[in-house]
Amino acid sequence: MDLAAGAALKGKRETKPGAFSAFQHGRLRQDQNGVPATDQQWFDFSPPAAAEPTAAALLVAPSPAPSSPVPEVAAPGAGMEGNWTPARQESSGPALVLDAPEAPAAGVVLRRSEKASRYRLSVGRDGVAVLTIPLRGSERQARLFLASQREWLERARGRLARLPRSATVWTPGTSLLWRGEWCPIVRTPDEPPHVLLGADRFRVRQCDGDLRPTLEAHFRRTARIELPARTWELAAVTGVTVREVVVRDQRTRWGSCSSSGTISLNWRLVQALPSAADYIILHELMHVREMNHSERFWALVAAVCPKWQDAERWLKSHGGALGL
Repeated sequence: MDLAAGAALKGKRETKPGAFSAFQHGRLRQDQNGVPATDQQWFDFSPPAAAEPTAAALLVAPSPAPSSPVPEVAAPGAGMEGNWTPARQESSGPALVLDAPEAPAAGVVLRRSEKASRYRLSVGRDGVAVLTIPLRGSERQARLFLASQREWLERARGRLARLPRSATVWTPGTSLLWRGEWCPIVRTPDEPPHVLLGADRFRVRQCDGDLRPTLEAHFRRTARIELPARTWELAAVTGVTVREVVVRDQRTRWGSCSSSGTISLNWRLVQALPSAADYIILHELMHVREMNHSERFWALVAAVCPKWQDAERWLKSHGGALGL
C-alpha cells in the first residue's frame, strides 16, 4: 500500500502527492474563526497504481447529483487513507485551460474524468491548478466551485512557492539535504578528489562541473545497503514478518507495501531525517498487519512511532527539496 498526499472523503477513497490538502485525517480542518485551514499537507493511502501527474495541493467537493446545487467542500470523512504519493490524477479526456478574463483564476485546467466522483481542485508544484470534473458534473458547477475556492487556491500556491527546493546543478558550495540536514558540498584536497557532506566523504571523478549524477549514484548505493538493513531491524523489533525489501527510484512515493509482504522504499530516504525515514518504514511495516488506513491501522502506527505526525510534517516541508 502506497503512501500518498491528499485527502479522501466518504465511501470510495481518492488520493493526493506532495501536497496541501484542506483535510486532516479525513476531517476538514478549521481555524478558530471557522475558516477551513488549507495550508497543511496530509496524506492519503491507496493500493499501488501507475505513476501519474503530481499535484501539490488538493481540495475535494462532494459527488454531484442530478439535482444538486453548487458543489461545496466535502463534509468530514471517516479517516485518512492513501500512500506517500503526492495527489494523483485519474485518467481524463481533453483539458480546457481557464485563462480567459472571465475565468475565476488564471492557469487553471479543467479535466473531465470518468473515474472521478467529486469535483477536485489540485495544484502542482509549478502553480498550475487542475480542476477535475466527474462524469455527471457540469462545467458551470465546476467554474462556480473554482470561484468559491479562490482564496484556498491563492494560499496553496503561496505556500508551495515558499517550500525549499534543491539546486538543479550541484557544485562545491551547494547546500543539499543529507541525513536530514542542509549540508554544503565541501571539496577536500585529497587525490583522487573527494567531497564532504556533513560527516560523510564521497569520491568524485573531478570537482569541476555538475557533481549531482556522481553524488546521487553514491546515495543510491548507500540506500541499497542502509534502508533494507534498517527495515529488517525494525521488522524484528515490531515482530512483523517481511518477505522482501527493495529500494527503488520512485518519483512520487516514499514507500509502498504489497499484500505479499514486499516493502519498497525510495532511495531518497537516506537524505531525509532519520526519524522521518524510520516513520516511512514503520508505516509500511504496519501495512503488513493492516492493509488499510482504518483507526486500527493508525493506532498500530502510533504504538510503534509515537511521533509520526512530526515525521509527516518534516516530510511535507522538505519533500520538495528531495524531488517529491
